[in-house]
Amino acid sequence: MSDEAHFSAEQSGSRAPARVSDTDVHSGRSRRDSQSPCPRPQKTVRLTPIRKRSDFLAANSARRFATPGFVLLVRDRGDLDATMRLGITVTKKIGNAVIRNRMKRRFRALANDVIAASGKSGADHILIGRLGGIERDYALIRSELDRAVKRAVQ
Repeated sequence: MSDEAHFSAEQSGSRAPARVSDTDVHSGRSRRDSQSPCPRPQKTVRLTPIRKRSDFLAANSARRFATPGFVLLVRDRGDLDATMRLGITVTKKIGNAVIRNRMKRRFRALANDVIAASGKSGADHILIGRLGGIERDYALIRSELDRAVKRAVQ
């Protein structure tokens, strides 16, 4: 006896026709092509991440805006590049890796909302997490960051 399954060689009966309307079959365009495109913002500002330690150290001597949840450093690079760069630092004093990563994700979301919209072009923006910053309300931290960025741009 073999392990092969025994299937009949007969073809199954005819199937019901596909449920496609005549307008879709005979139309040269799909329904999606006839709709107008979704409105999208014309220009999106992306924050380039800062990776080099030397850039973080250079920004340490820049303008400093301290709040209870974080410290914002803003350093004008002085080059002709208008891109905004973002660096995030959260030390082990804040908590374990889960807490530090949560704080970094929160800072990235805040930066994409606030710094990308009203940050200083051609500058490095560094966010340094402070103890107790993770427990603060998101709306409160956002208003503090908005206030700090407006002071930095002036």
